[in-house]
Amino acid sequence: MPDSSPLPPFAAVVVAAGKGLRAGQPVPKQFARWRGKPVVRHSVEAMIEAGARRVVVAIPEGAENVAGEALTGLARVELVTGGATRQMSVHRALEALTTSAPELVLIHDAARPALTRPVIARLLAALASYPGAIPVLPVIDSLAIADGGTMGGSAQREALRRVQTPQAFRFADILTAHRAWLGDATAGDDAQVLRAAGQTVALVEGDEALRKLTFAEDFMPQPASVRTGMGFDVHRLAAGEELWLGGVLVPHDKGLAGHSDADVALHALVDALLGAVGEGDIGSHFPPSDPQWRGASSGRFVEHAAALVDTAGYRIVNVDLTIICEAPKIGPHRDAMRARVAELLEIDVCGVSVKATTTEGLGLTGRGEGIAAQAVATLVGKD
Repeated sequence: MPDSSPLPPFAAVVVAAGKGLRAGQPVPKQFARWRGKPVVRHSVEAMIEAGARRVVVAIPEGAENVAGEALTGLARVELVTGGATRQMSVHRALEALTTSAPELVLIHDAARPALTRPVIARLLAALASYPGAIPVLPVIDSLAIADGGTMGGSAQREALRRVQTPQAFRFADILTAHRAWLGDATAGDDAQVLRAAGQTVALVEGDEALRKLTFAEDFMPQPASVRTGMGFDVHRLAAGEELWLGGVLVPHDKGLAGHSDADVALHALVDALLGAVGEGDIGSHFPPSDPQWRGASSGRFVEHAAALVDTAGYRIVNVDLTIICEAPKIGPHRDAMRARVAELLEIDVCGVSVKATTTEGLGLTGRGEGIAAQAVATLVGKD
């Protein structure tokens, strides 16, 4: 289970001031769309969700409009115009943070969008003992030193590490180091700047997912992830109740008893959708003990589940409902049910299947004591 314990207070700098030409996108790569969002938005959202008090984004000169559109709706975010080099861009962003003088700061390249909370947590934990910390990964391949077109020697991979971002620092130390930087204007990263100031940089475990988007192929659509959820529900039949099935009021001498409208088909569908995105079951979202759901339309439950599917980054491509009862006959109402379910899910009716079966007189449905339903929902990851 993910660790959701609070992290130490920190601010963040996201460097998005480069040209990003090698990626072959119509805009600088940090503003191109990747997995449904602008690249820079992934990193900024990750920082905010981890608890960043402020996020300063360094952008190219004249990119205020495209950057503002990419980050629209996000709180605690501000833009600064970057410099001619990465080091200059970071320096300007750090100066912008002096108005609040955070104790800790993370500096991250926007071109590494798959930022996770565990990496952030490891970096911040290291700052309890060191003025700086960077995420690294081991070098797997053998290394050769090039001498023109031939091998001039080899390097010991055991002593080398692949460096990633974000890199974490005590704010006062990294700001002082940038102000004092007299080295090559093209400093590779901020750890280099801190070490030039005589400070120590700790190494923590990085993440293979934090790869840098560089080339056009990095933006190729990924194979869509598919998820499937299953749901089952049963309600007893009772005199004096309305019979709602699949969002349709069906004429019958009895109806289904339950806290809401007891639409057993929609309840099974809700559980299928929730199961597909790991969001529990219908009872955890709409507990029978809560009086606000007494007599409520089950369509509201379906819309809520569909919204959770969307938030999780998936879209519904197909749902398959099976209603189990001896009576009433479902066939005359099948098309109306399909249309209503499609309306609730905002999908085409061809993506909705409604079937009916009996239990040949066996069990509670066979004796006419109740109606059961099962549902299967298929989701696909959004581009």
